[in-house]
Amino acid sequence: MAVAGILGKKIGMTQIFDDRGDVHPVTVLKAGPCVVTQLKTMAKDGYDAAQIGYVDFIKASKVNKAMTGHFAKADVPPVKTIKEVAIDNAKGNSEGEGVKAGDRVLVSIFENERFVDVIGTSKGRGFAGVIRRHGFGGGPKSHGHMFQVQGSIGASSFPSRVFPGQRMPGHMGTDQVTVRNLRIRGIDLEDNLLLVEGAVPGHRDGYVLISKAKAPPRERRGFAGVETKDALKASKKAAPSKKK
Repeated sequence: MAVAGILGKKIGMTQIFDDRGDVHPVTVLKAGPCVVTQLKTMAKDGYDAAQIGYVDFIKASKVNKAMTGHFAKADVPPVKTIKEVAIDNAKGNSEGEGVKAGDRVLVSIFENERFVDVIGTSKGRGFAGVIRRHGFGGGPKSHGHMFQVQGSIGASSFPSRVFPGQRMPGHMGTDQVTVRNLRIRGIDLEDNLLLVEGAVPGHRDGYVLISKAKAPPRERRGFAGVETKDALKASKKAAPSKKK
């Protein structure tokens, strides 16, 4: 498949052990299955992209007439969540060769990848104060003091106003957060599961967009896992031993 991303759900977090016995915290993502609902082309839309939808059960009464006609045009089942993903030009031309409406997108697109970027919506925290929202230290904690009060926000005589961007209490969370270069620790092709090392924004069963890493890190020798060779140990073994 020539698309560069897939929609998924956050299942939860766990930990796994590698061959050396080191523990790694991982997030389990149910990546797909997805279906291509529309193909955007340079000639018609001005850019190349694929509109994909996460295949999940949805009542027909919950889909309006406009979206019903949109799905019927591509001959795909109704879906709840739709996102646009880029087309991997390395596996197709600029017109999206090999990609058409109705194609399935599975977790197998990450078989030859080592890192992914995940976009999700952070957990909502409601109206939060400056201690929680911005990490302020607060005031004295002894009796008679108000510990979690922000304090002064500006002088009265000059400038007689509050500067824009002043950190104050307010709504916290439900922001779009992108986490880049999460290492893939495992892929289950049968159940469409993807294990990535580290945390992913959002709550359980929250929708996330998983895409191939745009700028994967360049790993140093000896620090990329069991497969790589430790440069220091290899040089010591290759050096001739000194005879006394």
